[in-house]
Amino acid sequence: MLDLEKRDDLDPVCPHCGDTLRKVHYRELKEFFGRRTVYFCSTCQKTLGFSHRKGFWMG
Repeated sequence: MLDLEKRDDLDPVCPHCGDTLRKVHYRELKEFFGRRTVYFCSTCQKTLGFSHRKGFWMG
């Protein structure tokens, strides 16, 4: 099992530019089925990850 530990004393670091992530930008990408969101570094603009939300009829 993987333990989660809340740490408010640490800031994440961008894996691309190495800068401290104090702000993360995002952009929504609308699709026919659902919606995707891309998250990217506010300093170097490189992608940090995606999330996907299906439409309400898809669960």
